[in-house]
This record gives sequence, C-alpha cells and structure tokens, in this order.
Amino acid sequence: MSARMHLSSTQDAHPHEPGEEQFALAAELLALLGDRTRLTLLHTLARQEADVTTLTETCGAQRPAVSQHLARLRVSGLVHTRKEGRRIVYSLTNGHLRRVVDEALSLADHHLAGRPAHD
Repeated sequence: MSARMHLSSTQDAHPHEPGEEQFALAAELLALLGDRTRLTLLHTLARQEADVTTLTETCGAQRPAVSQHLARLRVSGLVHTRKEGRRIVYSLTNGHLRRVVDEALSLADHHLAGRPAHD
C-alpha cells in the first residue's frame, strides 16, 4: 500500500475512545465481512432487498452455502428477514453496514489502482 493514504478527517472519527468490548465486537463483525460470499451478499443487499434465489444468482455460490451465510449474517444481526408469502426476503439492518461494505470496496479499488501492471 502507498505510504500516502487518504485519511478521514477527525470529524469522521469515532466519537470516543473505544473500549475492549467495542474492539472485540468490531473485530468479530469485520471477520464476518472477511468472507467473499458474505461480502457479495451484503453488497447486493445494500442495493436492494432480495430472497435466497436472487442472492444465489448474484453471488454464484450454491444455494445451501448462501443459506448458511445468510443464517450467520442474520444471527449476528447484520441482516433482517421478513416473510413475503412463502418467500423470505433479506435486507440490511442499517446504513452503517452499507457504508462499511462500500468503504471496503472503495479501499479495494484504491489498492488495485495503485498496483503496477504485470505482464
């Protein structure tokens, strides 16, 4: 990574010094985002609500795997579910998660743009 990284202003910084509980929970949540399939699911849900069939098509994983990932995200409180007839529709719990996913993908864009081209 470049030594010159864009840093948020102090206005965007966390409002108080985090304690051990915040660090532990943040690490747990980031670990959930560290899986490519879950990150893809969350990115899709940041744009629209979706059912398992739609999410399976979007991320390209097998339906049982998508269901397991969604269950983990639901248990962790990152996604909500609601019944729509026989379908279960998933959505993000809040805008904070949308911003984290967007920032992670922006960071990846920034990192990829800074890489030298390989032959």
